[in-house]
Amino acid sequence: MNFEHNSFGKRLGSMLKVDFRRMFTMPLLYIMVGSCLVMPILILVMTTMMDGSVSVNPQTGVETVVEGFDNTWQAIGSVSGTAMSMDLTSMCNINMLYFFVAVLVGLFVSQDFRSGYAKNLFTVRAKKGDYIIAKTLVGFVGGALMLIAYFIGTILGGAISGLSFDTGTAGVSGIVMCMIAKIFLILVFVAIDLLVSVAAKQKTWLSIVGSLCAGMLLFTMIPMITPLDSTMMNVMLCLAGGILFSVGLGAISNIVLKKTSLV
Repeated sequence: MNFEHNSFGKRLGSMLKVDFRRMFTMPLLYIMVGSCLVMPILILVMTTMMDGSVSVNPQTGVETVVEGFDNTWQAIGSVSGTAMSMDLTSMCNINMLYFFVAVLVGLFVSQDFRSGYAKNLFTVRAKKGDYIIAKTLVGFVGGALMLIAYFIGTILGGAISGLSFDTGTAGVSGIVMCMIAKIFLILVFVAIDLLVSVAAKQKTWLSIVGSLCAGMLLFTMIPMITPLDSTMMNVMLCLAGGILFSVGLGAISNIVLKKTSLV
């Protein structure tokens, strides 16, 4: 009797097929992608309507002037060398979506453990390393879809609100490189989120809260790593960082799965 060798490629391919089917049949994915599409439209339209309006603090009498976006591409990011600030335009941009990735990965992984799917998977056929690789790739694709949806929503929002599409010093190539760099940077956050999620297992709230807290430590670095006037150097740095984090934290996630209980 001959037994078919279950190679790494076959195991990973089978797991990816199952995971992608699960992800693309989850209402959660379409809700999140749809939210990412609508969000920039609402942000750009509402801030344009409120631009220049003044609010007065009744206790101190201090006046606050609402400043909206001057350019559509501000919803994507700012050019390098721009001073960091905590105003509306610097906070309400595409970088918020890295926290959405934490929610997607946390819910996806915790569902595996709550339903017993993970325990059955490891018992029957899969290795824990294959599981980590598959979840990393699935999380990366899900995050990339959200970023692309936000980019499309930004263009629609800019057109509806009548904002300028002038690329300025960034240029079209800079914006394209910026988006590619941001997509590769997803790998860094997916690796972090996956490590927290496999440690939390079925505790969805813990995986999401832990991932959000870990992501906040890197949030301020995103504008510097992926400025609006990005070059191929930014793309390569994000790709290299994504691979290093995926391999390094993926190995730690594998150890966590091996050393801890699956229930």
